[in-house]
Amino acid sequence: LTLFTEKGRLALVTVWNEREKTGQNPGWGSCSLGVFICLACSGIHRNIPAISKVKSLSLSHWEDHEVQFMAGNGNELMRRKYEAAVPVYYYKPNHKDGQTLREQWIRAKYERKEFSEPGKSFIYEEGTKDGMLMKKGRDNVQFLSRRFVLSEREGTLKYFTKFDAKEPKAVIKVDTINATFQPEKIGNPNGLQITYLKDYSTRNIFIYHDNGKEIVDWFNTIRAVQLHYLKVAFPGASDAELVPKLTRNFLKEGYMEKTGPRHTEGFKKRWFTLDQRRLMYFKDPLDAFAKGEVFLGNRDHGYSASPGLPAGTHCNGAWQHGITIETPDRGFLFTCESENEQKDWLKHFNEVISAVMSPQEYTSKKPNV
Repeated sequence: LTLFTEKGRLALVTVWNEREKTGQNPGWGSCSLGVFICLACSGIHRNIPAISKVKSLSLSHWEDHEVQFMAGNGNELMRRKYEAAVPVYYYKPNHKDGQTLREQWIRAKYERKEFSEPGKSFIYEEGTKDGMLMKKGRDNVQFLSRRFVLSEREGTLKYFTKFDAKEPKAVIKVDTINATFQPEKIGNPNGLQITYLKDYSTRNIFIYHDNGKEIVDWFNTIRAVQLHYLKVAFPGASDAELVPKLTRNFLKEGYMEKTGPRHTEGFKKRWFTLDQRRLMYFKDPLDAFAKGEVFLGNRDHGYSASPGLPAGTHCNGAWQHGITIETPDRGFLFTCESENEQKDWLKHFNEVISAVMSPQEYTSKKPNV
């Protein structure tokens, strides 16, 4: 291909900036759909050649009619066409989300045209979903096929060890469920982590399905059932108020070292998950239950997070970048592998501690352990 002329490249960038008013250069475009796309999504579009023909804004040759087509369409116009009827519960992925979520969003819009016609019924709203998913064992690393049944009428997600089993292994209330994609942690691009409260402790379930569409369908059906439940529980609330209460991504995850309550025990490496105001720690990232949890309340109630460790702390671990969290109950000491990790954890801790607590967060508070 001959190099795209600078004049033509600038014409496309001008079209982008006039249409989207972001001042950013997306780098790529689909000359068949008339949308500008980022590098990450360009690969997904390229894998669906039947609907999307991808070109680089700076390296590809663009015909005049292609430039005119982009000028006549653009992201906002195509968004109004292909996202005309996206249900409020449907999760719209962003650049931070994994390949599976982004690919199924792109396929749902442009290939299946799920959201182009207002009034169309969605498979996510059928009230039940029943199918087989691969689930990790509670006390081992083996994934086995298990039957899952989601019921809007009962407000539950159940799973069974066998397809024809009469009694479920677990019955999970939808109002306690969180679901978040965890491809790297689970080791599968379609890996989904489900967490729920069991006897006031957080229980983790790790699942996947070989088909990306199937696991994303489960994810959005869970969100649809949750929204239905919330509308019954809070009849006066708007969609804008309820949607943030659906599934959420964790604020941060990663390894730190921690010592015990006397601060004289050895520092041990643990996997940490910050989920809203709850900092949970695990021996292994795929553990079913946390070894302990730290509740992070508001700064005005005696909570704080600061760099460093108290003078005289014997730091026997491999990591030296300390963090001290103070709560009304006790102090917690952690160390991070690098200064950057220390700063990132502190940023998240202090954002949580600075935020005003909701009534639900007051009632969900439990003693730190």
